[in-house]
Amino acid sequence: MKRLFRTCLLASAMAAGLGLSGPALAADGPSNDDLLNDAKSTGDVLTYGMGLQAQRFSPLDKLNPDTVKGLVPVWSFSFGGEKQRGQESQPIIHDGTIYVTGSYSRLYAVDVKTGQKKWQYDHRLPEGIMPCCDVVNRGAALYKDKIYFATLDARLVALNKDTGKVVWSKKIEDYKAGYSATAAPLIVDGKVITGNSGGEFGIIGMVEARDAETGELVWQRPTIEGNMGTLNGKESTMTGVMNASWSGDLYKTGGGATWLGGTYDPETKTLFFGTGNPAPWNSHLRPGDNLYTSSTLAIDPANGDIKWHYQTTPHDGWDFDGVNELVSFDLKKDGQTIKAGAKADRNGFFYVLDRTNGKLLSASPFVTKITWAKEIDVKTGRPVYNDDNRPGTPVGAEKGNSVFAAPAFLGAKNWMPMAYSPATELFYVPANEWGMDIWNEPITYKKGAAYLGAGFTIKPLYDDYIGALRAIDPKTGKIVWEYKNPAPLWGGVLTTGGNLVFTGTPEGYLKAFDAKSGKEVWKFNTGSGVVGSPVTWEQDGEQYVAVVSGWGGAVPLWGGDVAKLVKDINQGGSLWVFKLPKA
Repeated sequence: MKRLFRTCLLASAMAAGLGLSGPALAADGPSNDDLLNDAKSTGDVLTYGMGLQAQRFSPLDKLNPDTVKGLVPVWSFSFGGEKQRGQESQPIIHDGTIYVTGSYSRLYAVDVKTGQKKWQYDHRLPEGIMPCCDVVNRGAALYKDKIYFATLDARLVALNKDTGKVVWSKKIEDYKAGYSATAAPLIVDGKVITGNSGGEFGIIGMVEARDAETGELVWQRPTIEGNMGTLNGKESTMTGVMNASWSGDLYKTGGGATWLGGTYDPETKTLFFGTGNPAPWNSHLRPGDNLYTSSTLAIDPANGDIKWHYQTTPHDGWDFDGVNELVSFDLKKDGQTIKAGAKADRNGFFYVLDRTNGKLLSASPFVTKITWAKEIDVKTGRPVYNDDNRPGTPVGAEKGNSVFAAPAFLGAKNWMPMAYSPATELFYVPANEWGMDIWNEPITYKKGAAYLGAGFTIKPLYDDYIGALRAIDPKTGKIVWEYKNPAPLWGGVLTTGGNLVFTGTPEGYLKAFDAKSGKEVWKFNTGSGVVGSPVTWEQDGEQYVAVVSGWGGAVPLWGGDVAKLVKDINQGGSLWVFKLPKA
């Protein structure tokens, strides 16, 4: 009997290798400890953010400002078909395979050495999906024998990592109500943790945790005050206090989507999730701070309870989503080491918080023009508003007074992740310099319809550049160096122990800079705008770099005058892999 059982297993494995149907054996994948150690391991990239704290730092140093000139392309893999736009993914690398998501909710497994496709999964999307900001997907999560990703019809899918076969598929929310999902999931203690998208449709933002093996829901935490959370299938605790900062029934359509995903700090055992804009954009319809929108939430991964929150833009009237990542780091200042977290917010301020309690340590501008607030009061943690820069109240059927506000609603920094180097003790932030004419309009909620109550036109602030990669000292908030780019920067950042910073540009270049001086030391044109996040790893004694290329995202859809400036950039969809060959 044992011999027959082994023979059946062998036959199944051979059938899987030949692409035949039937059950398949899956090799062991990364464990929970492997994921926790990802920031230190150099032979793979197991998590979104290159470590759960999302510093996007690799200690590898074979590539440096002197040797990077030898970095050459190894292969390029096309995502194929006509779906060639909005490639915002970060690759995952494990055991000779690169896992990478593509637009329109696709997932690929590719051989690291050859660039040959191992398998492809195309999620079947319904006709009625309503993504606000292009058909993007930002990445997958790998754990044991499964690879997980979220889809534009608001589902979470688990696939066998070796075959691409669906293990389970779970509905996050109703896409017909405006829900979608674009963020890379997070794996913590055997749970898959993700959020939702759709804040422009009056949905309710949510963070949820599912059992990684079965997909069953463990807990949900709504991000809008007054809504009930769940734990193990039962109601748990209310988010906030009913009607404390939302009047009437507005909390039922409050927005606050967590569309960028979260980070995790194992030292404090805390999840950090940013929350998006309140709905509608017209702030005169919803008096109060509108908790917990435009905030960072510290969440207990065991039960979904909120430990603390910090709201960057109370009573947001400019669509300054607070979803941008909180990156954990050790702040060394005045002879002390503080467990800190940093966030470059869409509203234009670079925040440093005590990540154990959410106390504000500092807030400094990282763009040249901020009109909506004079400063952030460090004692209270609240902005000091410029009241005359809030869009006016509509009168009857007429729109309210228009104002010119900076940053624009696409943000001083949008979704594209920054990086932190423990070697230089600097953050590397992809920023954009633009403003907007914005006005409020009458609006009523209708399920599945856009719920804005505002109009806008984005305009560049300067003739010679929009994007700016900036090195920021978190101890002082000062900008140490900057690189200016003609088009907006819309891709993620990587930094290394070899004193390099990598990022992409809409003009198609993957570029490398000296991490200390900002000098450009290498570039390669991929043929389409780079809006993905680069990664690096070591294999067979050689250092590799990979990035996804394919112009798209929110800028060409929502960018106003800026969209006109970049209208001739070619779309695309490909994965590029480079390496520094052995001498």
